[in-house]
Parts: sequence; structure tokens; C-alpha cells
Amino acid sequence: MMALFPLGKTVATTGALEVLSPEEPLVLLRRHASGDWGEVDTHDRRANDKALKDGTRLLSAYVSVSGERIWIITEADRSSTTIILPEEY
Repeated sequence: MMALFPLGKTVATTGALEVLSPEEPLVLLRRHASGDWGEVDTHDRRANDKALKDGTRLLSAYVSVSGERIWIITEADRSSTTIILPEEY
């Protein structure tokens, strides 16, 4: 998979790391960077596709193998990407 944008510095919250398997962060980051936005609604999917062109924030949503919902957010300036639980946002 080819990355469509830079991730910048990648970080994960403690909560996200507690529910993810050791290999999941990298797998999910690859999906996010390739434009596989996961389980976002139509509005967020369109916003992400637009953000690839205009440089605004990107949001992906996935379900971990443990069944927990995970968000990945890349900031508008592409300086950082965070793996986070929705309730930690």
C-alpha cells in the first residue's frame, strides 16, 4: 500500500495501546495512510477525501481485534498522527 500523506510523528494513548495487539498499531497506521478510512460515516469519508486535497485533518475509525473502537487522527499540518480511543478524545 502506498501512503497518500505523511503521518508525521506517530503516538498512541495508553488506553489505545492497552486494547490493541502488538501488531495492530502498524497495521492500522498503514490502512489509514493508504486512504482506507475504516468504519467512518459517509460525511467523514468525504471530508477525508477532501482533506487529501486541501490539507485538513484526517480521521479514520477501526475496530480492534479485541472489539474496541479505535480512532486514528492525522493533524492538518501532517506533523503528527495519534492512535486514540474515542472516549480519550
